[in-house]
Order: sequence, then structure tokens, then C-alpha cells
Amino acid sequence: MAQEQEQRKENRPPREGRGAQGAPHGAPPRGDRPGGDRPGGDRPGGDRGERGDRGDRRGFERGRFEGPPEIELEKLIGDSLYVDNQAHAIVSRMRDMDSGTKSQLRRLYSAVRRAVRAPESERQHEFVMLRARLAYTIARHGLRSLDQLEKLLLQVTRRNDIRGYERFKDLFEAIVAYNE
Repeated sequence: MAQEQEQRKENRPPREGRGAQGAPHGAPPRGDRPGGDRPGGDRPGGDRGERGDRGDRRGFERGRFEGPPEIELEKLIGDSLYVDNQAHAIVSRMRDMDSGTKSQLRRLYSAVRRAVRAPESERQHEFVMLRARLAYTIARHGLRSLDQLEKLLLQVTRRNDIRGYERFKDLFEAIVAYNE
């Protein structure tokens, strides 16, 4: 398969306004740079500068995107508008990043409702198992936009407070509603 992709790339004409190997017209081919093929040329440390940092690449750490900031549990419990804003943000990321289905979200939401309705002595256990189910769904279906929910669910479970469980349910309900 990799060979087929390479053959297709070789058979393509250069992009409009570009010369060989995708370089702008008039620019030397990549192999003719001073200092060889390294983007930094003769400078020690390549293109990272003297400190060896990666420049202004906010949001990236070791090549991975960190994503948006975590959902704050205290704000979630105390501010209904915060719940609404976070639900909109998660749905927006879902549409940009994931291909999750509405039925997957509805199944998870049903599990959240069941966990909230569980007797107080079993509620924390139900939420621990819900977190495991959410983690599985995220990994199985590539729903990276729901990573924040998994972290929030861990905080809610550790706190073991009915208000936290109720607000988590409200957040999930808003996510399902806005995703329709």
C-alpha cells in the first residue's frame, strides 16, 4: 500500500506556482540547502535556537496536542451557564475531531442517568464503572473530544458528592441535546 501511495505521488504534476518537490518557484530544491537537508542549516541545534526549544508552538508537547483546558468541577457545580458553555465546546470539538454517533452518546447518557439514580451506597461504584465504560468507548471509537469528560468524571467520583453527580448528568444531557 505504501508503494502505491509513493507511485501516485511520483506521477503527480507539481502544484501550481511550485517547482520541484513542492518548493516555491525560484527556491532551491531541498537537497541544495546550505548545511545539507537539515532545516536549520549550519546552526548547531538545528532550527530550535540556542535553548533547544521548539519555538512558539503553544498547545503541543512532544508532538501531541494538549487540547482545551480541563473542565473545573467547582465552576460546574456553581454555575449553570458554565455547564452550557462547556457542553457547546465539547459538541463543537466532537464535530471537528470525531466521528462518534448520536446513539453512542445516548447510550452513555442512559448509563449516567442510571448511575445517578443508584442507591447512595452504590453510587460511587456505579460512577467508577461508568468511567471505565466511557474510557472504553473513547478508545474503541476514537472519541478524543470526550477525554475531558473522562477527567471530569474522575474528579466527580473522587469527590463523591450528589451535586457533582447531578451536574455531570446535566452536562451530559446538554451534550446529547446540542449534538442532535
